[in-house]
Amino acid sequence: MSSRQWFWIILLGAVWGGSFIFNALLIRELGPLWVTALRVSIGALGCWLFLFVRGKAVPLEPTLWLKLGLLGVLNYAIPFALFPLAQANLASGVAAIVNALTPIMTVIVSHYWVNGERMSWSKAIGVVAGFTGVAILASPALQMEGNSKLWAIGACLVATLCYALALNIVRSFRDVEPSALSSIALTGAAVVTVPVAFIGEGLPVMVLPTTWLAALAIGLISTAFTFQIMYRLLPQVGATNFSTTTLIAPISAIFLGFWFLGEVILPSHFIGMIVIFIGLMFIDGRLPRFIRRWVFSTNE
Repeated sequence: MSSRQWFWIILLGAVWGGSFIFNALLIRELGPLWVTALRVSIGALGCWLFLFVRGKAVPLEPTLWLKLGLLGVLNYAIPFALFPLAQANLASGVAAIVNALTPIMTVIVSHYWVNGERMSWSKAIGVVAGFTGVAILASPALQMEGNSKLWAIGACLVATLCYALALNIVRSFRDVEPSALSSIALTGAAVVTVPVAFIGEGLPVMVLPTTWLAALAIGLISTAFTFQIMYRLLPQVGATNFSTTTLIAPISAIFLGFWFLGEVILPSHFIGMIVIFIGLMFIDGRLPRFIRRWVFSTNE
């Protein structure tokens, strides 16, 4: 990947790391269904506004709307509900770390997907290194998180599988304008989640100002803004490379917790970050190329 593409990958990972903090703020007053419904609804409004401001045409094919709506349910409605549901019994940092298993899921799904990306040895090493770094990052949190429940971690894993499937499915919509794609998909997710939230949790009650701010931030910044970048970047870098954003998210979550919540950064965090960085360089292919050049130069 180019330096410019790496910039967007790192930015997206950093922003999505913050979404776990927004979830933690939202679940103080809202159930997981309303957290999801607000996120996709506010995100959809932001995407539609961006689409109309840019003057882009809206696809009118009913079949395309149905397909994108179902993609929205798989990629947004289900995982966006699973993470806040899990965070009621799981620390935000732990949830972000489990989410970092998405590249492993994506490599596996992509390898067996029809016309998918085949797993190379460098990507396999990169994924293993990334997983190792995530495990190092997770070790302090898991030791302290005595109330973490197995089902909550399982819910996060199901969410990563949804992401991996969606990253491969979205390749079939390359001809759809990215702003229209995100707008229609989020609308489909909203159409499903809002009624379900009303039925399952009743009318939402939001009293704290931080809840309103978190809802706006996760809808407009973590969703509408990032998806404008996501659907433009994904066709360029591929599903596996793009999924490395979830390796960056735990790093972002740890630093944001330090800055805003006063959480402690431990030596193991820095070690884990270095190992993740090595994994990213293997997935990108830069480190294997450097090793080959170094080996050949020393043998001359």
